Amino acid sequence: MTYQDYLSITPEIKQALDEGKPVVALESTILSHGMPYPENLEFAHKVEEIIRGEGAIPATTAIINGQLKVGLNAQELELMCKGENIAKASRRDVAVYLATNQVAATTVATTMMIADMAGIRVFATGGIGGVHRYAQETMDISADLQELANTNVCVVSAGCKSILDIGLTLEYLETFGVPVLGFNTDKFPAFYCDDSGFNVDYNAKDAKQVAKIMKTKWDLGLKGGFIVGNPIPKEYSMDKDYINGAIDKAVQMAKEKGIHGKATTPFLLATIKDLTGGDSLASNLQLAYNNAKVASQIAIEYSKL
Repeated sequence: MTYQDYLSITPEIKQALDEGKPVVALESTILSHGMPYPENLEFAHKVEEIIRGEGAIPATTAIINGQLKVGLNAQELELMCKGENIAKASRRDVAVYLATNQVAATTVATTMMIADMAGIRVFATGGIGGVHRYAQETMDISADLQELANTNVCVVSAGCKSILDIGLTLEYLETFGVPVLGFNTDKFPAFYCDDSGFNVDYNAKDAKQVAKIMKTKWDLGLKGGFIVGNPIPKEYSMDKDYINGAIDKAVQMAKEKGIHGKATTPFLLATIKDLTGGDSLASNLQLAYNNAKVASQIAIEYSKL
């Protein structure tokens, strides 16, 4: 058997890929571990509508009953959104969950893996994982970063989650040769805020320029992906001091409770949501919608090359 025997691609997505049409990959961790039901189901439908509205095909990924799913039917999407006994799969977990027929949501890393296997080159997410605060003590560094170094997928995100050490995350990406592009911005976004205080490597003015850079890198045989930092729309960007205060408090709470590893991000996001009275979730939704729109535009331009 090869990896293709584990792939389950919906007929619509398979046809689109065979015909060179634009397809945008989507993760499922944001559904199973990032939002409550049924708001997450409404969100999933809205994101897919945005992608279709731009002229691309959405491909939500998951691990279900021994298969790497590329595109989910209504029943499968409902299963992932209800989130009952749904594991969270990063690269190290994939073989175990497939072999044991478990149901698992895909992180940024596993969505990149599955997208690459299927031949999908553009992926829209909220924010990537990265180097966690106090990583010099905990060694808590997201597998997303190594995936970006090795897997040929362009990831459109609102930068990285501001619960992370953004400076160290950018240093790590630079060390492993991952280009960090800003989508019509010189500043690297910080998820809830449109400006992290750090610069991107290159300001890509539009989707056509991003697509050309992608093609050039892979034409040269240079492995690895891209980060396209797409800032949250200004009207939904949160005050930096306010959100950072909530983040600092949530990080301290996680430290006191001994929360680490893959449990860290869901705990922090839920705590920040509570501390901000739900404002952070509203911003999270808007940045994800915006990323889906831009990723679709990039996929369309890339499909023309």
